[in-house]
Order: sequence, then C-alpha cells, then structure tokens
Amino acid sequence: MRPVRHVSLVAVAIAAVFFSIWARGQGIDYSKIEIETEKIAPNLYLLSGSAGADPGHQDAAGGRIGVLTGPDGIFMVDSQYAQITDKVVAAIRKLSPEPLRFLVNTHLHIDHTGGNANFVKMGALLLAREELREEMSRPPAPAPAGNAAAARDPARLPAVTYGLGDPIKLRLNGEIVDLIPVRAAHTGGDTMIRFENADAIMIGDFYRNYGYPFIDTNNGGTLKGALEALDATMKIAGPNTRLIPGHGTIITRADLVPYRDMILNVQAKVQQMINDGKSEQEVLAAKVTAPYDAKVPGGLLPAGAGTSADRFVRMVYSQLKAGN
Repeated sequence: MRPVRHVSLVAVAIAAVFFSIWARGQGIDYSKIEIETEKIAPNLYLLSGSAGADPGHQDAAGGRIGVLTGPDGIFMVDSQYAQITDKVVAAIRKLSPEPLRFLVNTHLHIDHTGGNANFVKMGALLLAREELREEMSRPPAPAPAGNAAAARDPARLPAVTYGLGDPIKLRLNGEIVDLIPVRAAHTGGDTMIRFENADAIMIGDFYRNYGYPFIDTNNGGTLKGALEALDATMKIAGPNTRLIPGHGTIITRADLVPYRDMILNVQAKVQQMINDGKSEQEVLAAKVTAPYDAKVPGGLLPAGAGTSADRFVRMVYSQLKAGN
C-alpha cells in the first residue's frame, strides 16, 4: 500500500479565482455548484454537481463521477470541472481517507476531464484511451487568463493508454473493474467502466436521457459508433444492471431499446429525405423529431444548444451525407 500523499489545495483555490472570472463569462457560476453523493453499492458512490448552475447541463452541473473506496485506495471515474476540485475532494474525504490511486476518463470533454491534473498531482494514476490522449495533446485554442495554464498542464494527460480490444481488468477493494473501450461513439476515445460485483456500468455520454443525443463529430464521435455502443451495452448488461450515464438518470438495459429505436427512426427519416434530394434546411423544417419532442426532457432547447433537436438532426444529416 502506498502512503497517503498530502497535497495542498491552495493552488487549486488560487486558480479557481481566475477560473471564476472566465466561468461567469460562459454562464457557469462554479461557486454555486454543490456536490451531491449517491451510494450505489457498499463501497461504490456517484458524485454529481447540483442542478441549475451549469447552462450546458441543467439537470446536474458537469459530468458524473464514480468513486470506488476501500483499503486498496480510491478508484475514480472522471474528474469534473477543474474549478470545483476542492469540492469534489471534500465529498470524497467524507467517504474515505484512503489515497487516490486510479483515475479513468470515460471521454474527452472538459466536464469529465477538467480536474485531471489536480487529481494526478494528488497521486492518482490516470488511464484513458490513446485517442483521448491524442486529442488532449493538441495545442489548445486561445483561452482566457487562468484557463490557459490548466489547458497546457502535462499532468492532465493519461499516463497509461489503451486502444480497442479486450477490456482491461483491475482488481481492488473487493471489486473487479473492467475498462471497456468503445468504438468511436460520443467521441473518438470512449470507455465504459463496469463494476462486476456491484452490477453497474458507467457508460459515459453516448447515452443521455436529458436532451437529444450529442455525438461530438469534431472530436471523433460517429452516429454509427454510437449505435454500436448502445448495442454493445445491451449485450454486456444484465436485466438488472444499473447503467449510469454521465448525465441524467440511472437506467437499465430495457431503457436503451426505445432510445436506440428513436435514433434509428430519425436516421431513417433523414436518410429518406436525403435520397429525395432534400437540403439540410428542408430536413430541419420537416421536424422529424416531432413525435419525441414532448417526451425528451431538454429536447426543445433553443436551436444549436448541445442537446437540442435541431443540433441532433444536423448531426444525423451530416453523418449520413458523409456516409458515416
């Protein structure tokens, strides 16, 4: 067992001052985010940001974190926004005093990876897909003061990477943890994390029940891969397996069926309109998601918003036109 590595959070607090200035400009007030804890199994917990402070994720700020505790040290799934690391650490310390040993990223996005460097500096070994590291290694876009340093911090990059193939198994704290790589779905470097004994799988963001699917084609995500990921999840999950998305409510395998069928139905309608020579604007005007709009929480967000119907349909159209 490694000794606990004591790391001051003073630097994080100082950085948060600079981050908060930038965040208000983006509509996120990190000072209002509180961390809520949900127990899934005797030593498996989920941490979520409170609702209402994050315009991009109205149901709960940022991405959901998994925490497996025990004498072998803490295993984490995702790291949330960097600006709230101190709050996440405080929530973890209410669960366990053990050292942070492992951190795994489900995918690239900043609400899941923003705190990487902070947790690595506290002793966590960071694991993720090779594709995720490649995306993170690209020169960052110009960023406001305070955010630029975090974007360049090499500690944010995974130290251990893997590609497609058989799951990686970790055995700790009485649990068997499977890191299951997913073909390009929500992004180009997705991973599901299965806790075998708890019968729970953290599936990241290729499924979400708040808003329409968001497939980030700019970062390697594909419509075909998202459908494959849903099918793969249904194959490995049992009827009572808890499927834990990065955002939204916990579901079971049965809940994936109507979600997949909705995507397939929209895909078929858009494909037919493409075959008929319709333009993107004509497809959008046809409101092909209308049968689902009232049933999808957040689905009627303004056009262009991350989970809006229009953005989803634009993605489907572009993927089909490109033959993906």
